[in-house]
Amino acid sequence: MALRACLAMIEQDGAETVLITGQDIVLPIYMPELPDRSAEAKRMIEHIRTCDGLIIASPGYHGSISGLIKNAIDYIEDLRTDPRSYLEGRAVGCIMGAAGGQALGTALTTLRSVVHALRGWPTPFGATLNTSGKLFDATGQCTDEPARQQIELVARQVMHFARMQLAFKPA
Repeated sequence: MALRACLAMIEQDGAETVLITGQDIVLPIYMPELPDRSAEAKRMIEHIRTCDGLIIASPGYHGSISGLIKNAIDYIEDLRTDPRSYLEGRAVGCIMGAAGGQALGTALTTLRSVVHALRGWPTPFGATLNTSGKLFDATGQCTDEPARQQIELVARQVMHFARMQLAFKPA
């Protein structure tokens, strides 16, 4: 729900977005030596290849990001030989959710470290949402003001960086 809310904010700011979540990222375990990719993996990688900014949202499990999210991120290795390899020149907003505060800090640090390793630019602010309370209503609207502010800040920073990158893109 936080990812959907963040994308809605970015759309209101004029961006075109693609939501990739749930069943879209139930992918085979990433194995670089096996070049065949599922249709879902090819679609995800093509969207990442052409995007100017990216939001990665993950639940915090046992102090880290979920295995499902990490496996999807591993597919970014397929961009290693692209002219703009990995996440080069892309702003990456990070959103973590966990039912309690303890996992949030370590999980966000892990996600930001992975983004750095892939040459991405994690936004200065990363959202950490304690999901032990109710943050969203039945329609998906964020009803928790501090959570909404965090999501909005991630959205704003991704858009700001993407616009800066586009302004300085060689002709």
